[in-house]
Amino acid sequence: MNSSPSIRPATPDDEAQILTLMNGFCESEGKSLDEDRARAGLAPLLESDTHGKVLVAESANGLTAYAVICWSWSVEIGGAEACLDEIYVSNRGEGTGSALINAVRDACIARGMRRIFLETEAINADARRLYERHGYEEEDSIWMALTL
Repeated sequence: MNSSPSIRPATPDDEAQILTLMNGFCESEGKSLDEDRARAGLAPLLESDTHGKVLVAESANGLTAYAVICWSWSVEIGGAEACLDEIYVSNRGEGTGSALINAVRDACIARGMRRIFLETEAINADARRLYERHGYEEEDSIWMALTL
């Protein structure tokens, strides 16, 4: 394993590199990136932390990973919670994923979140094992969506 990656909040200057990583994320899931939609969703998170935050892992060669956290509220847990909306690591096996997950946790604690939730694809057992190593627990809930 290489030395610990540098994790930091993303800025608007990182947008192009994050979009490249987002394309890699989509390709890894057999999907295609809608760049206009991605830019529209990403821009407010890069400008301020009102709706959430983007963290990036940086090496000498540029950005190697990103995580998107969105703020939310839950009556069930009695307060603020965060959704780990996306996480992607281009250089797997070097500890970057673990470092990024820890940085997400720290950012959420600093923001006063009471819980972090996420979803994984049913076939992505590797991701679930990684999250379990960091204390995440599988729940019986099934996410459903209505696109408006």
